[in-house]
Formats: sequence, C-alpha cells, structure tokens
Amino acid sequence: MMKINELCTAIALLTLLQLSVPTNAVSQPAEMEVPTPQPWPEQFHALLYMNLSTAQLQISNLYYDWPNRRNVNIFQKQLGVLLYDIEWNNGTTFYYTLGENGTCMIMQFDVGILPPDFLDGANYLGTQVTDGFLCNGISTHVITFEIGELLQDSFTQAPAYCFTSQDKELLSVE
Repeated sequence: MMKINELCTAIALLTLLQLSVPTNAVSQPAEMEVPTPQPWPEQFHALLYMNLSTAQLQISNLYYDWPNRRNVNIFQKQLGVLLYDIEWNNGTTFYYTLGENGTCMIMQFDVGILPPDFLDGANYLGTQVTDGFLCNGISTHVITFEIGELLQDSFTQAPAYCFTSQDKELLSVE
C-alpha cells in the first residue's frame, strides 16, 4: 500500500513540475493540450500535504535522491507518530519511529527507486477539480518544492535497533 501511495505522490509531483498552464480551474480553457511527461530532477525535496480518505491529515517530507539511489519519506499523520521511511534501490525499505520506544520494520519490495524518467511512454488519463484546483493524477498539495535539496547522510540511515535480532514491531503504514 505504501509503494502505491508513493507512486501516486510521484505522479502528482511530476505533473506539477511539467505543467506550465494555470492551475486555477476557473481560468482553464475548454480544451487543454495533453501534457508530455518530463523527467524528474535527480534530487529534490517536497513538503506535501494530503487530506486522506480516512478523514486524517498527513504531512510528508519527501527527499528524492536518484544519484545515491535512495528516497526518504518522513510522514506525520494527524495525531500520529512521526514515521520515517527510508527506501533503497535494492528494494529494501526501513519503516521506523525514533525515541525511547522506537520501532522498526524492514520490508523487501521487488522494485527499487523510481528513475527520473519513469513516466516515459505513459498515457495521460485526464484531470479532476479538487479543492478548486485542476489536478492531474491524485490530489496532493505541494507546499514547497526545492530542486537539489538533500537530507544529510546521517538522516538517511536506519537506527541501530533496525539491525538487531530482536523482534521488530509491525507498523501500520496505510
């Protein structure tokens, strides 16, 4: 489920990068040219806000780092714990929380990090008005988008307790 959410977020971010048309639904012409997917910047940070269908709000700091083949998501759900999601191109993902009662779950996915050109050959599916804005893909509010902004290397490493043989708590990441 988390990988699907990340893909949807990725598509929404890419669409925001590539479109140069006004986003206010009121000012949209009747016919709009089908956008051509453009590659992502190789490194960026995006602060994202989502109103989830579970009636919760979520803030996500997304750090995409293609040259180092890693992706970091720091999720804060409404009234929830801060959840770190460190993804590596070999398919390994660490979901963890910090603090005295820190938890960790390691997952292996069959895919790695999406390359900057992952939408090459994609078919455009259309638009939808959400919160008064014309959206392509899912609706994610991008608060900031900083090309070239990276997270310090020390923040991209899972904590030591992720590598011990002790039982790790299963985190709900839906």
